[in-house]
Amino acid sequence: MLKIFSTQISGLFKKMIENEAFEMEDAGRLLAQAVVGDGSVFIHGFGEMQGVTAEALNGAEPFPKAKSYELSGTISREDRFLIFSRHSDDSEALMLAKQLKEKDIPFVAVSTSVPSEGDSLLELADVHIDLRIQRGLIPDETGNRYGYPTLLTALFAYHGIKFTLEEIIKEYEDDE
Repeated sequence: MLKIFSTQISGLFKKMIENEAFEMEDAGRLLAQAVVGDGSVFIHGFGEMQGVTAEALNGAEPFPKAKSYELSGTISREDRFLIFSRHSDDSEALMLAKQLKEKDIPFVAVSTSVPSEGDSLLELADVHIDLRIQRGLIPDETGNRYGYPTLLTALFAYHGIKFTLEEIIKEYEDDE
């Protein structure tokens, strides 16, 4: 099973590199505005995606100028947001996204795109990165699938954004 999972996750990462590379670069640029300016980068994960927030704040290599966002916290126009949720129609993530739009605060959303009749992070976010996890990765004997690695994939996207951001910051500092 682990070999099947490893092969499937590798294929998923490859698809993300092929299809989401420009979005990761755009995300890095958007978040760099706060990092090189007077803002902060608020990172908020919903559900299991709180693991990305923990990595960004407490990992071996913290995200530059990152802060955890409390839903009642104060924000300014110089701030940027990085939101992680399992699906693009997550109600809590949409609530935060709408508040950010009302305050004209740019943000990046990372989630699996799902069809939605209502609002979606795809339309609300300035940049959206699709995790592309529509179902479990491993088939079982009855035709069902399991192994739904949303957090693992979100961490992959997070690192892609972070590496891009760090390259942008380095270029900015070299030009000064």
